[in-house]
Amino acid sequence: MNTKLFLLIGTSLSFIPCLTFAQCVATQDCETLGYTETSCNGGKGVKCPFGNWWACIKSDSECEQQFCDKYGFQYTCSGANETGGSGNACSGKYTSCTCASGYEWNGSSCQQLNGAQDELYYCNGTVVGVKTTGMDFYVAMKDLGNMNWDNAMSQCQNYAFCGNIKGTLPTRDQLLLIYLNKSQVNSLLSTNGGTKMTEDDYWSSTYFTSQSYIVHMSSGTNHFTPISVNHYFRPILTSW
Repeated sequence: MNTKLFLLIGTSLSFIPCLTFAQCVATQDCETLGYTETSCNGGKGVKCPFGNWWACIKSDSECEQQFCDKYGFQYTCSGANETGGSGNACSGKYTSCTCASGYEWNGSSCQQLNGAQDELYYCNGTVVGVKTTGMDFYVAMKDLGNMNWDNAMSQCQNYAFCGNIKGTLPTRDQLLLIYLNKSQVNSLLSTNGGTKMTEDDYWSSTYFTSQSYIVHMSSGTNHFTPISVNHYFRPILTSW
């Protein structure tokens, strides 16, 4: 047989979808060319032109799986904290999975969120603080009570946002920033399992000679008041 002819035959096999690849080499050996099967199921394949060997077309399911694997479809997305796949499935698999709330896709599985994630601060998958545009601190999910300034300061400094990451009592300016963004802050608190800021007075850490500033959350008015009286307080997270 003419060498050019069987080279062309060998090359042409690679254009048949999911066909066992036949090498393009100057040889009359069927197996070297890629004709490695003695027969094909249902005769689906190409017979070696100078021997009793075949290059077989794979089944539809094998073809589909081969295609899916090539383009990264490998996740069934049925594991813990996986709520489905991203985009369209290919042979029942996805390129990535959609994660449950509090989890994110890390390239191979859904992992718990921890730390700052834009407007939300997470601890082991749970939102423990919120902030809005223009705020460089996170607000805790609930008030810690209605107490005098000393107790408020102590509780805020010992409040754990996550592990050993502790909070603090906000300054007057930070409380005013919460007041100016109260609608957005309260919305984030409500939608993430927290409680809204009350419309009452809140202690700040801004202190001077047995008095500290309070900020009224319904009006934004603020002034010094004796630290012995009781007011609401809520910790914030300023570094992480």
